[in-house]
Amino acid sequence: MSQLSDAVAAAFSPDGALSVAEPAFHPRAGQTQMAMAVAQAIEDGAVLVAQAGTGVGKTYAYLVPALYSGQRVLVSTATKALQDQLFARDLPRLVHGLGLPLRMARLKGRSAYLCLERLDRVRQGRTAPQDPQVLRQVADVERWARITTTGDMAEMTALDERSAVVPLVTSTRDNCVGSDCPHWQGCHVNQARQQALQADVVVINHHLLFADLDVRDSGMAQLLPSTGVVVVDEAHQLNDTGVQFAGDALSSQQLIGYARDALRVTQEHARGMADWLVLCATLEQAVRELRLQAGDIPAGGRLPWPAVTPQGLDAALWRAALVRLGQSLRALLLPLAAMEAMAADLQRLYERGSELLTRLARFAGAADEDSVRWLEVGRLHLRMLESPLSIARIMRERLLRRNVGEDEEIDSDQRNAHERKSWIFTSATLGSDAQLSWFTEPCGLRGARVLTVDSPFDYPSHAGLYVPHPFVAAGSAQHSQQVAQLVLDAAQRIGGRTLVLTTTLRALQAISEALRASLGLFTELDVLVQGEAPKLALVERFMVAGSVRSQRGAILVASATFWEGVDLPGDVLQLVVIDKLPFPPPDDPLVEARSRRLESVGRTAFHDYMLPEAAMALKQGAGRLIRSETDRGVLVVCDTRLISMSYGAELVAALPPMRLLGGQPAFEQALDDLAQGRGPGA
Repeated sequence: MSQLSDAVAAAFSPDGALSVAEPAFHPRAGQTQMAMAVAQAIEDGAVLVAQAGTGVGKTYAYLVPALYSGQRVLVSTATKALQDQLFARDLPRLVHGLGLPLRMARLKGRSAYLCLERLDRVRQGRTAPQDPQVLRQVADVERWARITTTGDMAEMTALDERSAVVPLVTSTRDNCVGSDCPHWQGCHVNQARQQALQADVVVINHHLLFADLDVRDSGMAQLLPSTGVVVVDEAHQLNDTGVQFAGDALSSQQLIGYARDALRVTQEHARGMADWLVLCATLEQAVRELRLQAGDIPAGGRLPWPAVTPQGLDAALWRAALVRLGQSLRALLLPLAAMEAMAADLQRLYERGSELLTRLARFAGAADEDSVRWLEVGRLHLRMLESPLSIARIMRERLLRRNVGEDEEIDSDQRNAHERKSWIFTSATLGSDAQLSWFTEPCGLRGARVLTVDSPFDYPSHAGLYVPHPFVAAGSAQHSQQVAQLVLDAAQRIGGRTLVLTTTLRALQAISEALRASLGLFTELDVLVQGEAPKLALVERFMVAGSVRSQRGAILVASATFWEGVDLPGDVLQLVVIDKLPFPPPDDPLVEARSRRLESVGRTAFHDYMLPEAAMALKQGAGRLIRSETDRGVLVVCDTRLISMSYGAELVAALPPMRLLGGQPAFEQALDDLAQGRGPGA
């Protein structure tokens, strides 16, 4: 073995460095196997895709060899929560325990940091909010601004990230003043980027990795080339995140925000030199007219856009509204072009408007080949979006720096020396076949090294899978009501401790309303619902409710982001109920386009796309149940297709090897066992 492999093997041995750094550490064969594979990939400058089941300990398995490598390390995560956990807990503990003199930094996107200039504008009344609650939150931000050293908005744990205050006191690429800003030297974004450039280990998130593929504004321009090891954790989200940023988007909020910023800047620097009020008001009105042409909000809020006009809209009216919008934006830019040299703010305003006009012109024409376009429609706003069907080419040409064809394999030995770096992609859910094709194909990683390490947990003894049957068909009018009744009966048996994961917001609302109607006000169970409080607050309330059996229990009903990234170890969570199989919505424009592409080359959309997507989503949801070696619980999937359809076996195979509970008596017995502190069916 090489020097790095020797050091890693020694660290994971029973009396190695990790046993000193972590008193609770004990060697796990799967963790050591993954760590050695990571070490070998680093030595070879290779690309490794590693699927590590829950409990393997993948964080230390990639961190130890990366830290021992002596190279600059970049770790990218899907969520800010894991980013914060790595930077604040895992990395410091490991670096200290291993005795490594390494500098660490955390880098987030621009909008994650307090902007001192925009806070000043709010303080001076130049962008003053009228809502009293927002004003109180601004006052909280001002008090915190005097003591923070990082400006990271995540420090304000009491502030909901959806608050109207956040966009008031943070900046975007569009509205940043740049080097002319009076706070340039003390800018929290600049300071974070400088610290990242000086650090040996930098923790970022996938959004930042993709936010600016030309790396003009993300801070990655100097960072990526000097990095020797890149680790992409929670890699199962990489394709979806990349697709968001690799395409193009234009929203009515951006255009209205531009009109209002234009009025403020021109009044300050070019008052009386044009009829700015009329020009800006005309632009706002044109934006509203375009929204009106989009009509009522469609199911799912999305309209496919396969041709020049979004599906279902009047082509002539839509085109006319789009032309009026372009004319009004151009009318505002004309006088700005003549006076942009008068002030830096005017120059930035003109450049920003020109970019918006270019983007608008793009959406006035047909979509690019191998991409999908759609229109998102809200109550007052709309967004025009175009995205590639996958990030394969972007990954290979822009991040991996390999300009190759779709079918050419990754060959590390052929890279130029200055481009030779190691890429480690890891997650608990990357695929069900030997090549982890669900992940590697859309991410352009065909030919990468692949490793699968199974979870060490004793699922057959600690977890049960129950599919209630007979049961109302998924998607029928009574399905959510029957799911709610099952949840109610089960949760009352175990004192709450129940997480309900829904596939749609409509089901979330129906199930939560049915539960509350059945329970009433005076009950031993609380019903917590996604959207009624910040995610972190809901999770904390759920954990408190489940920490003592004698107190009021809780049922958490959630969708979307709660399917993953929620860690509830111990007996706080003992029952996970999934309302139906999480197939991608067939009317989603991106799903439709990917399905058409597969069928055009002779593949089957259902078996080659829909089924693998459902399998990975189901595995993510099921992964909420067992989070430690002592956890016990039951997974309920309220969709009889899991056992009645031929493809159900493939979905069950993607799940951890839980014991199948054959009927309602077995399910009820498992719940009673959990209530008594035993494993289901133990």
